[in-house]
Amino acid sequence: MKVLLYTFRQLFCVKPMQLLGDCHRKISSSKVCYGYVVNEKVKSALKYRQPIVALESTIITHGMPYPQNSRTASDVEEIIVNNGATPATVAVIAGQVHVGLDYDQIEWLAAKAKDCIKVSRRDLPLVTSQGLTGGTTVSGTMLVAHHVGIPVFVTGGIGGVHRGAETSFDVSADLRELGRTPVTVVSSGVKSILDIEKTLEYLETEGVCVAVFGPSCDFPAFFTPSSGYQAPYCIQTAKEAADMIVSHQDLGLQSGILIAVPIPKTTVTGDLGDIIEVVVQQAVEEAKLKGVSGKAVTPFILERVNKLTDGKSLEANRALIQNNAQIGAQIAVELSQIRSKQTPRQNAMNSKRYEAFERHINTADTTRTRAKCMVDHSRPVVIGGSIADTVVTFKQDGNQLTHSGATYSASFKQSYGGVGRNMADALARLQCNPLFVSAIGKDDSGRSLLNYCSHMDHRGIQEIPDASTASYIAVLKSSGELLYGLGDMDIHNEITVDYVSGFVDDLKKAPIVLMDGNIPVETMDFICQVCQEAAVPVFFEPTDVHKAKTPFETANWKPAIHFISPNVRELHQIHSLFTAKGGADTRRFRWYVYTRLVTLRDNIVSTIIGPCTPHSGDLRSTWCSSGNKTTTSRYIPLRC
Repeated sequence: MKVLLYTFRQLFCVKPMQLLGDCHRKISSSKVCYGYVVNEKVKSALKYRQPIVALESTIITHGMPYPQNSRTASDVEEIIVNNGATPATVAVIAGQVHVGLDYDQIEWLAAKAKDCIKVSRRDLPLVTSQGLTGGTTVSGTMLVAHHVGIPVFVTGGIGGVHRGAETSFDVSADLRELGRTPVTVVSSGVKSILDIEKTLEYLETEGVCVAVFGPSCDFPAFFTPSSGYQAPYCIQTAKEAADMIVSHQDLGLQSGILIAVPIPKTTVTGDLGDIIEVVVQQAVEEAKLKGVSGKAVTPFILERVNKLTDGKSLEANRALIQNNAQIGAQIAVELSQIRSKQTPRQNAMNSKRYEAFERHINTADTTRTRAKCMVDHSRPVVIGGSIADTVVTFKQDGNQLTHSGATYSASFKQSYGGVGRNMADALARLQCNPLFVSAIGKDDSGRSLLNYCSHMDHRGIQEIPDASTASYIAVLKSSGELLYGLGDMDIHNEITVDYVSGFVDDLKKAPIVLMDGNIPVETMDFICQVCQEAAVPVFFEPTDVHKAKTPFETANWKPAIHFISPNVRELHQIHSLFTAKGGADTRRFRWYVYTRLVTLRDNIVSTIIGPCTPHSGDLRSTWCSSGNKTTTSRYIPLRC
C-alpha cells in the first residue's frame, strides 16, 4: 500500500526545480526589462486589456509616518481591487523600476522610508544607475505608467507653482509632466501652500485638460473641497471621465488630463478644513525660517501639519487618497469596458504601446526554454471549479464544544481555490498561458476571485447573474483535525456541454486538457469525446472521493484519459468500479496504476514544458507488468 502513496501530487511536486533545471530561475512573478520589473498581475492585466490604476510611492516613502504609510498604501490597493481594477504601485528598488508591488515590498519600503530618495523624472537616471531605492513622485510615476501603457494614475495631490515663483522660478515638475505625458491623473487638486491661480494658468499653457469630478467647477485645494478658483470643466460620473479619456487618446494628444476630486465633505466636518489651512500657513512660515527648500518642503510641511493638528490632517489625507482611489478605479473600469466594445481595428492603436513594451520584455528575457503552449494556438485548457474557501479553526479544545447554541472563539482564513482554478494558476505561473473554463456568480466573491486570478487568462470563466460563487467552509478543531466541511457547489452545474462547446477549437489545439471532478458528468463525456477525436490527452483530477469514479462511467473516457492524480482513497474508489465490472484483478490493477503514476511526472513535464533534462533515476524507462511479458516504455497512457 505504501507505494500507492506516490500519486501525482508527490511525484510531480518533489523537487520540481530539479526537473525544470535552469528554466525555473527565470519563472517568477515579475518580468525584467531594461531596469523595469513588471509585477505578474500587472503584466497580465496589461496583456488582456483589463483595468489598471497606477499609484505613486512617495506617499509611502515621504508622505506619511510608519506604520500609517504602509497601512494606507495597502488600503488603497485593496479599494482599487474591490472596485474591479488592478493596482500598480510604482517604485524604484535597488535600481530597478518596479511596476506593481506585493505586500512585502510595500511593507519594506514603508519601514525603510528614511533611507529612500524622492524620485522624479530628473532623478531616474542616477537612482537606477547607482542601484538606489526611492519613491516615485507624480512626475516619475506618470512617466513609467505611460511607458508601460497604463492610462489612469491616482494620487493625493499634485505639485504646482510655488508662491513667489516669479522670482524663484519654483514650479513643480508635475505640471511639466502633465503637459507632455498622456496619462490621466486623479487627485484632490493641489496643496493650498501653492499658488493655485498660477498653477491653473500654467496647466492651461501646457494644454492640460482640467476637470473637477462633481457638479461644480470649484477647484479643490487638497484639505478643502474648494480653493476659491474655478476649473474650466466638471464631470459627474466615471463614464463621462472615461469618454473624455477615450476622445483624448483617439485625438492623439500628447498632454495629460487632470481630474480634480474634492475631499469628501464628511471628512472635513465643521471647521476642520479651515483649521488645517491655518496650520498649513504656519508650517509654510516655519519652513522659510528654517531654510527648507526644494523637494524637502512638502514632506516637512505635511509632518508639521500632522503634529500641529494632533493627527487629524493625516486622517484627512488618508480619506482623500482612498476616495481618489475608488473614483480612479471606477474610471479605469469604465475605460476598459469602452475599449472592449470597440473593433479590433479601433483597439489596435490603443494597444501599440503595451505591445512595444512586451517586445522589449521578450527581447531582454534571457530564458530560451519556452513552454510550447505559450503559442496562442497550442496551450493547455483547464476546465473545472472555482471556489471561495474559508477555514474556521476553533480556539477551544474540541472536547469542550457542545451543540448548545453558544458562541465560540475561532480564527477565520479566506482564500481562493477549486482544483481546476489551482491547476490553471500553477500552469500560469509556469508561463504556460492556460485557458481556464469555469463558472462563478456575479457577486462580490466572484469579483474578488477574478481579481485574485488577474495573472491568468480567465476569459473562459462565465459570470452567472443571480447565482452564488461556489463556496467551501472547513471547520477544524484547535488541533487542526477536520470536524466537517460545508460546500455550495451548485454553480458548477453551469459548466455545461453547451458552454464548453464554445471552446471546441481550443480543446482540439491544446497539448493537453485538464478537468477536475467538479464539472457535470455530461460535460466530462463531451470533453473526452472531443479530445479523443483530436488525439489530445486528458488529465483528470478526481477532486473528491465521491467524484473519483465519475468519468470512468462514461462512454468516451478510455481512449481519452491518459493521466489521473488520485489520492489513496480516490484510487480505491476507481479500483472498486473496475473490480465490480470484473475488469481487473486487485493486485494487478494496483501495480498497473502505480507504474503509470511513476511515469506520469516526466510525461506531464514533457507534454507541457518540453523534454526534461536527463537526471539520475529518470523515470521514462519504467519496467511494468503487461500480461505475461515485461516491457519498457517511454510513454505509457493510463488505460485500465
